[in-house]
Amino acid sequence: MIGDSTEATRRFEPKEENLSEVALILTNVCKALKEKGYNPLDQIVGYLLSGDPAYITSYRNSRVLIKKLERDQILEELIQTYLEKIGVE
Repeated sequence: MIGDSTEATRRFEPKEENLSEVALILTNVCKALKEKGYNPLDQIVGYLLSGDPAYITSYRNSRVLIKKLERDQILEELIQTYLEKIGVE
């Protein structure tokens, strides 16, 4: 039946919309670091260990974005993602 009200419209959500705020920010920061020629792993580890935002480029507003998050939030997300990947929760 055309126009049947029992049929709900399905919504397509791109993968990026399903990411957490932490994941979105880290993704953008990593892209900016790579574009500027930095190793994202080294720079983010430096930031997490020291708390010094100078490890993160200001390019594409990355430093402002990463400072929106608490470092423990970032660590929790990274560890949770790792544990899920290896099948431990």
